[in-house]
Amino acid sequence: MKAIRSLGLVAAGVIALTAVASAQDFPAKPIRLIVTTAPGGLMDVAARVMAEHVGKTLGQRIVIENRAGVGGSIGSEAVARSEPDGYTLAQIQLGNVAINPYVYSDMTFDPLTDLVPVAPLTSSAILVVANAKLPANNLSELVARAKQQPGKLSYGSAGPRTVPHRAGELFKQLAGADILHVPYRGAGPAVNDTVGGHVQLTFVGWGAVRGPVEAGHLKVLAVAQTTRLAATPQFPTSAESDLPGYEFLTWFGVVAPKGMPPAVIARLSGAIHAMQDDPAVKKTLADGGLEALKETPQ
Repeated sequence: MKAIRSLGLVAAGVIALTAVASAQDFPAKPIRLIVTTAPGGLMDVAARVMAEHVGKTLGQRIVIENRAGVGGSIGSEAVARSEPDGYTLAQIQLGNVAINPYVYSDMTFDPLTDLVPVAPLTSSAILVVANAKLPANNLSELVARAKQQPGKLSYGSAGPRTVPHRAGELFKQLAGADILHVPYRGAGPAVNDTVGGHVQLTFVGWGAVRGPVEAGHLKVLAVAQTTRLAATPQFPTSAESDLPGYEFLTWFGVVAPKGMPPAVIARLSGAIHAMQDDPAVKKTLADGGLEALKETPQ
């Protein structure tokens, strides 16, 4: 028995030393970052910034792969099932861990236990965005029009039970307005159809609509937080637009499969924190309506 215990201790020591060595060498190849929404949404803004700056710090490319569907569960499950070696990560959003476990009864994994946090990235306020041709230039006019024509206006979301869907339904509840929900496979397609006039409204962050707004195809009716965005102070808050209490913020963060070595998590989170401290990164994020959210994995 003593010999068996000794062999067990030796084996454990070898495994520990191997883990330390692999962590010291990390990363030795490109890292795959699965973004749990379709291309063109607000999460892509944070993902591109991370891929560029964190990739440089680590000395390896970070390859972005969009996997949308089921409120982001398809992408996050792919990461939960991958090897916990640091080479497959997910960029998730609030809904992946704060909504999905409570509204999907058929999930084949538990995002609260099968994923481990690496670092939060950013937070973002939701905007009420309308097609430029919609005859409503503020929330008061929008609510009045929706009440005059119940069920005639529609809004596009990133899909059922996603953050834009929740933001849209909260708006309807507080405004007492009947607006049709049209789900899409990601915020990007919802924004595109809002530009095209197939739906009249969408609820997303500034980074997802900046281009169409500046081009005159969309207009921002309000920001769903108590203060105006630093990068776009011209947009009023919901309280300033006669809908006090309508506040909705979301956040994005990086997670990994459970079982990943703490040293690898520390290496990744340290690189993310260094990125968040970069003044140029802060400006890029602010221009996209994002704010760095710096916290430890714990």
